[in-house]
Amino acid sequence: MRAGWGRKKRAKPSREGMAFPMRRQGWAALCAVTTLVLSGCKEREVANTWSNASGSVALSRDDSLLYVVDADNGILAVVDTARREKVSEVRVGPRPERVTVGPDDTVYVTNRGGRSVSVIRKGDAVEAARVPVGVEPTGMALSPDGSTLYVVNSAMRESAARGSLTAIDTGTLTARWELPLGEEPRGIALLEDGRKAAVSLFRQGDVMTVDLSDANHPQVMRAGTDLLARANRPSAAGAFGTPAPFDEPLPVETGPRSFRSRGMVDLLSAPDGRRLFAPVLWSREDPLGGPVDGRGPNMGDSMYGGGTPCGAAAGGGVVAAGLITFDTEDEAPRPVVDDLDECKPPPEEKPDYPTSLIASPLFDTPLQGPAAAVVDPTGAWLFLVNQDSNNVAILPSWRRSGSDLVNETSPVRQLVAVGAGPNGIALTRDGRKAYVYNAFDHTVSTLGSSGNQWGDIHEEGERLVIAGDTLSPMAAEGRRLFFSAVDARMTSPSVAVSCASCHLEGREDGHVWGFPDGPRQTPSLAGRMTTATAPFHWSGEFSALGDFMNATVKDRMGGQVLNEDTVAKLGAFIDAIPATDNPFRGEPLTASQARGAALFTQAKCDTCHTGAALTDNRNVDVGTFVLSGVLRDAKAVIKAGLNTPSLLGVGRTAPYLHDGSAPTLKARLLNGRETNLHGTTAGLSDADVDDLVAYLETL
Repeated sequence: MRAGWGRKKRAKPSREGMAFPMRRQGWAALCAVTTLVLSGCKEREVANTWSNASGSVALSRDDSLLYVVDADNGILAVVDTARREKVSEVRVGPRPERVTVGPDDTVYVTNRGGRSVSVIRKGDAVEAARVPVGVEPTGMALSPDGSTLYVVNSAMRESAARGSLTAIDTGTLTARWELPLGEEPRGIALLEDGRKAAVSLFRQGDVMTVDLSDANHPQVMRAGTDLLARANRPSAAGAFGTPAPFDEPLPVETGPRSFRSRGMVDLLSAPDGRRLFAPVLWSREDPLGGPVDGRGPNMGDSMYGGGTPCGAAAGGGVVAAGLITFDTEDEAPRPVVDDLDECKPPPEEKPDYPTSLIASPLFDTPLQGPAAAVVDPTGAWLFLVNQDSNNVAILPSWRRSGSDLVNETSPVRQLVAVGAGPNGIALTRDGRKAYVYNAFDHTVSTLGSSGNQWGDIHEEGERLVIAGDTLSPMAAEGRRLFFSAVDARMTSPSVAVSCASCHLEGREDGHVWGFPDGPRQTPSLAGRMTTATAPFHWSGEFSALGDFMNATVKDRMGGQVLNEDTVAKLGAFIDAIPATDNPFRGEPLTASQARGAALFTQAKCDTCHTGAALTDNRNVDVGTFVLSGVLRDAKAVIKAGLNTPSLLGVGRTAPYLHDGSAPTLKARLLNGRETNLHGTTAGLSDADVDDLVAYLETL
């Protein structure tokens, strides 16, 4: 019996509910309403760590005010929900990311570009304070009594390799402690009345567990879970077969597909606290076939087509939207997840959680780029906000089938179209409305239902404009294209991916793709002057940006040949992607960093990594080609060499090399140090390597 499906559990309360149920303004009142639609409503408690909002929006405790953060404009907008109009705005820090509201209606905003949290008292039009935290703060959670605000930092001021959790005393607005975590932590959910916390790791697609029971001495309980092992349990097909001879076509069937989760941006709790849900992207790890050189199965008109987990017809390509369910009844959250190569449990097993792949129920309406989510107060329904497909999926949170769903290939009850780039949602406590922020349009969509019946959720009225574009018109349109999994120019319904499916947030995803020309790690595009670094691609085979984009969009993503205007818009946005915040950039060099700067020249690193973009744009062989195994470099690639990548922001773009084989900068420098193929490194001592790494982290 598969792990996670056969485990005996205590009886669960009824989880059927109406479209937008009320919270605890009297559970009896809620039952009275829901009996108009469904029967069997039972009285129960809602955990005091549950939240009715996620991402860029939140509601005041009486639902009279909607708070919206706009990253481009650096503001917190305040909306009167009864009058449906913006009543004020508060200037906060650079690139505000998320917002949450305390029990006293104090508003907290993480400023991702400002290493701070803004504090705004209800009714004020200015900040009450701006509290310093770590680098690129994102997720927040308040203790049940509101005395402590927990803030997740993507990196530490002392380390680019790991993030942290900061506890802020909301009375004094000072930090109590900072706990180091793993790489790129992002979302947080409190468990057991705030005695524990679960923190998502963005690129790793996993969850850490932190013990908060001692208010002054937090500890990491678990650094991760066995999620990937559960998601890739061997199927009946067995493991990969013997690799084909080098540079000969691989057989069409080489064994089961393997997948990894990534882009775990958020964590949300069921109202009773017994389950956590994490929106993710599932990505193929095994070799991808395609028309590039014939190595591997031909997927038709797109390299990314036909590779969906579970083989769902309407689920997309090699990148698919997913939702991971974690059971919190053990000491640490335990994933319950499908084998993504099969996705159908045996007949005797009836999993009570959504499918791990969230395929769209409609072929011509993709579901892609999950960015935020919330569970309604009854625990029956989950709202999944999809940034790349501009819609909200509504699905049961404790089952995966039923006569009320659209079809048996998808757990989704309904898809509701909203504006461009949605990244936040809040549900009112009276059960009548939901608000979604469309970040690229700078508008709010209001969702409601007719007659409290499921299947009839719709957008009400005109969208409320919160702010205007700060990007140029070309870059603003380019962003919509870059993040679109629905624009026919960029992709097709059978593939349904966006540029951001690999370049998460315009950066990198930490993933190595098994392309026909070899293993290829996704490079970051943020702050790297990309359009000025021709030729393009790891092998430098495209001399013009348009040629590179057409090869990617048409041959891989199932889109169309792009005209000059479309290429220019995409290029304008790529050049506008802000650089990743670097804790070491812009500060005076330490003694170690200064020694490293001298070694950078001494080892002749600057002969290739030169100029403003820290690349000479030439192809070279630095001794890192992969010559054996299932994923290996093609002969044509080895003959041409690899294009020198930019080192801008290199300290936060692990793993390294074209095949992602070096987990750290130090590992890269130590691997092959004696060959002198990657700079003149043979004479460097271990101490020299440490100094050189210290300098590289400042770039």
